[in-house]
Amino acid sequence: MAVTVYGPSYSTATARVIACLEVYGVEYRQVPVDLVAAEHKQQAVLYGNPFGQVPVFEDGDLKLFESRAITRYIAKKYKRANGPDLLKEDNLEESTMVNIWMEVEAHQLDKAVQPIIFQLLVVPVLLGGAPDQKIVENSVKNVEKLLDVYEARLSESKYLAGDFFSLADLNHLPYLHYLINTPYASAITSRPHVKGWWEDLLSRPACQKVTANMKR
Repeated sequence: MAVTVYGPSYSTATARVIACLEVYGVEYRQVPVDLVAAEHKQQAVLYGNPFGQVPVFEDGDLKLFESRAITRYIAKKYKRANGPDLLKEDNLEESTMVNIWMEVEAHQLDKAVQPIIFQLLVVPVLLGGAPDQKIVENSVKNVEKLLDVYEARLSESKYLAGDFFSLADLNHLPYLHYLINTPYASAITSRPHVKGWWEDLLSRPACQKVTANMKR
């Protein structure tokens, strides 16, 4: 039976979950949610997420929220069906490195990139307002400092957690997709190891499908 994901394709959190499902080849049903009309605050979605946010994920009677927790669930469940090992839980050192860079994505990159995306995409497109350029410029400086750390790390290993592709890499897809489609793409493209890592990530069919749908 197919799992169900409630949320629009352009939502970074929803895209994060769908990317993981696509990597594992899991059959799923996506139910769009109109964020502008605040459908995510209504009872149908609140039933699965007490905070009224997307995505909500249903697998039979199980209802989950928080996109990164959902991707961990998917990675654990479908590895058992001979899927890719994105968490490396059989190796303590490797799994710890995966966890570290998943934390960096969640608490460092998300915090740095989100204001840029909000000002350049959400404010003008969804809210009909004008971006605050000062917020954007300050946030770009933060992103550049952060990606200097990524550049150093990726000069030592092919992927963030080591020389293997993991959930730590995949979880970066949504925000970096939006960032590279802003006037500040050079934050990625001017750093050769970050650029190569991003191109590797985007070369994967699952990632191409998800990012194509994010544009709709």
